[in-house]
Amino acid sequence: MAKVCEICGKKPMFGNNVSHANNRTRRRFNPNLQKVRAIVNGKTRRITVCTRCIQAGKVVKAVR
Repeated sequence: MAKVCEICGKKPMFGNNVSHANNRTRRRFNPNLQKVRAIVNGKTRRITVCTRCIQAGKVVKAVR
């Protein structure tokens, strides 16, 4: 599963772990993705969405 928000397209970002000795190794910052039952084109579908999109109201949640 790709770690990508289906609404905004947010993906992992890359940076460095920095130790006290200033050694640098690559790391990745993953977006906070949640699986949500949402209404897409009039039908209920399970989509992977970042929490920013959920909080901003860009996702219409489906009621069971």
